[in-house]
Amino acid sequence: MSKNITPYKSSTLSKKDQIAQMFDTISGNYDGLNRVISFGIDVKWRKKVLALVSKKNPKTVLDIATGTGDLALLMAETSAEKIIGLDISAGMLEVGRKKITNANLSNKIEMVLADSEAMPFEDNSFDAITVAFGIRNFEHLDLGLKEILRVLKPNGIFVVLETSNPTKTPYKQGYSLYTKYLLPLIGKIFSKDKAAYNYLSESASVFPFGEALNNILRKNGFIEVLAEPQTFGVATIYSASKK
Repeated sequence: MSKNITPYKSSTLSKKDQIAQMFDTISGNYDGLNRVISFGIDVKWRKKVLALVSKKNPKTVLDIATGTGDLALLMAETSAEKIIGLDISAGMLEVGRKKITNANLSNKIEMVLADSEAMPFEDNSFDAITVAFGIRNFEHLDLGLKEILRVLKPNGIFVVLETSNPTKTPYKQGYSLYTKYLLPLIGKIFSKDKAAYNYLSESASVFPFGEALNNILRKNGFIEVLAEPQTFGVATIYSASKK
């Protein structure tokens, strides 16, 4: 399970603290590097998440592991009156706040520094909750999912966008080579934190996906669980609800 994989192997900090440190370090060039790493396809995936959420006509949306706020900003295109982006990295949130200000959306989007496994919200607070490329960074996946279920309204929608591993030839072999060699190399060239992109690659390779993650969602109380592979299976969009 990915909880045993941490960015800094010799660090005595918890995975949670290491993740915060890692994203603080790479926050300044994260957006540009993310576009390079995904060849820009991640923008298309996020728009599919937007489409799923929009169908529910939400009034309140929570974007967990919001990072620099890409998905939170996109959620402004829904019917939502209030959007909260939550993250444990102050550095990523600071970049996100600047983007929100530049988009004149400060009255609609609020960035909150908090732990996804102990969120400062009341039960049944949000019509929609999203997580894009962040769920594999949870230190305790089950705890994080139970907390998400707690703050999601009954009949609300929970949508996860996360990396996955292609299972068909030749995509399986090609993706393996990409994540093992090219992704860390790109990170080394463009980022001052080589360990960060080694971690992102390693954690993506072992995190449960497809029916395995569906079963974890069901185990933690979610219903109407569905997984939709994207782009030959290099990512998957999961949707679920609450009784």
